[in-house]
Amino acid sequence: MSEPHNEPERLVTVEEFLADPPETLGEIHDGVLIERQAQSPRHDLVVRRLAAAVEYAIDPSGPCREVHSDTPVRLADGDGDDPSRRLRARYPDVMLRDCSEGAYDLQTVATQILLVAEVTSDGTVDADIGIKRELYARAGIPVYLIVHFDKNWHQITEIEECRLDWSGRRYVTRHTHEDALVLTDPVTLAITFADLQSRLPRAR
Repeated sequence: MSEPHNEPERLVTVEEFLADPPETLGEIHDGVLIERQAQSPRHDLVVRRLAAAVEYAIDPSGPCREVHSDTPVRLADGDGDDPSRRLRARYPDVMLRDCSEGAYDLQTVATQILLVAEVTSDGTVDADIGIKRELYARAGIPVYLIVHFDKNWHQITEIEECRLDWSGRRYVTRHTHEDALVLTDPVTLAITFADLQSRLPRAR
């Protein structure tokens, strides 16, 4: 998702957010709409590959798990005095949720998320490594993956694996993955950076 530019602010109330189809809005921070922008084909490819890898890693004999991409999540409201400037909502690139707790509900899904991932881009990197890191930690999401690219946004350089510290409210970087992403919790998976960003060969 993109971050705001120098344009007039559009405030979104909770009622409007819940009434309108989620795809008609963008991310919202302290009630202010963050206009959505198209991402690069490379960004889209990595998101799709990562989501597929996480989904493939789900144990079909285990608890109910679901993978979602670019779907709305309402996070804890801001602390401002103005009620119209408290709503916070994000559309994570990839998330894994515990679906044993019920159907997807954007109002409560944050409490079901086991892992969330953001694929950085030129327009989102500051939010991905800053404010989203804070918001997802405050929501108590156990694992946050941040996919970093080189300065030209062509190649993945590392994937930062953040996990909650002892307070359960802040992330610490537990591992910086290079060349491949390897996890054992909340799913067991191993996927190389090459597989995340290489296009499939055409059938002959």
